[in-house]
Amino acid sequence: MIAVPLTLADRQAPALPGLALALAWLRRPEAAGLPDGRYEIDGERVFALVQRYETLAGEPRFEAHRRYADVQYLAAGAETIAAAPLAALAVTEAYDAGKDVCFGAVPAGRASLLVLAAGELAILYPEDAHAPRLAAGAPAPVTKIVVKVEIK
Repeated sequence: MIAVPLTLADRQAPALPGLALALAWLRRPEAAGLPDGRYEIDGERVFALVQRYETLAGEPRFEAHRRYADVQYLAAGAETIAAAPLAALAVTEAYDAGKDVCFGAVPAGRASLLVLAAGELAILYPEDAHAPRLAAGAPAPVTKIVVKVEIK
């Protein structure tokens, strides 16, 4: 997992194929104002999901992916993401290859909490189980863009 302001991402993120495309797309002035939905950047290899929602309080629901790394960028608001090694994930919903996700739980004390503010992003790899959408304090609205970058 890498957490960094978008302005410094080029220096701190490794040269993952497709990551440069993802970061360039996020830097487009109109990206944060786009309607919710899916936006192709490089076909199925790199695409963005624009989302607006209210963050949640309560128990985190962890997820993990195999095909894609997540570039989770906060365009507005603040959000907490819990992250843990994939080995700590107790799977409760089996992997769905069509959606590239499985869900589960992580034992107390095994996850790190990361608070992202507007303009910051986290890059989460398949070895990172993560629980996004968590409130950074009280539940509040956010605008988030998740760019999926295929891992080869």
